[in-house]
Amino acid sequence: MNRQAQAAVMFLVGAAVLHAGLTDLYLRYVKAGLRPLLLAAGAVLILAALATVWYDRRSARDTDGHAHGRGAGLRAEEAETGDGHRHAHREPRVSWLMVLPLFALILVAPPALGSYSALHTGTALQAPLAYPRLPATDPLPLSVVDYAGRAAYGHGRTLGHRRVEVTGFVALGHDGTPYLVRMALNCCAADAQPVKIGLTGHIPPVLQPDAWLRVTGTYSGKRTKDPVNGVVIPFLDVTEARPVPVPHDPYDESWNN
Repeated sequence: MNRQAQAAVMFLVGAAVLHAGLTDLYLRYVKAGLRPLLLAAGAVLILAALATVWYDRRSARDTDGHAHGRGAGLRAEEAETGDGHRHAHREPRVSWLMVLPLFALILVAPPALGSYSALHTGTALQAPLAYPRLPATDPLPLSVVDYAGRAAYGHGRTLGHRRVEVTGFVALGHDGTPYLVRMALNCCAADAQPVKIGLTGHIPPVLQPDAWLRVTGTYSGKRTKDPVNGVVIPFLDVTEARPVPVPHDPYDESWNN
């Protein structure tokens, strides 16, 4: 891979990163707050590729300008050594493997992590630092993380008997227990961890893993422990459940904000 090829690959990688950052594709890889850094990285890669091409062409012009002056000396040296062949150093072909992640980024958009990851990873629920006052909306929309924190560590005191509305995807435990889950991010999908809510009450008779639901219900004092890491999982007493499309951002970032 010569310098021109390296610049081409760098340009394509930068363009792919910019494309991901300017569309929703980047949400499959990193949290929404990292979008400006992603766009900046793509722009830097493109500028670096253009600078590499410019520098390489200028070096070639300078080399051609001095070639005539050195030609006679080189021919004399070749005559003395008897070697008229110039040996070029070739870069290892394995460097072309750098192109594979580029094709993966362009051609394959990985799905968001779902029920399989949720059931094989312990819930990442953490005790909230504070319980912000809730608006007087009915039903009250809450994230999975917010409801789980208030139910598990606040024992539902800030929820009372209010109806809440929570959205997440379905995961079915090994014992058949239905969970409503949202994957929480620190930085990117590689460090995503699930936050789980157990469902009880008027649950749909047929639940498909990874299907997204918006459930309405009230606080339930029932709780269990995650079989993976032993962290408490609170329950929600469901009064209504309806399927919804996969949201714009399938990950939940509210747990570390």
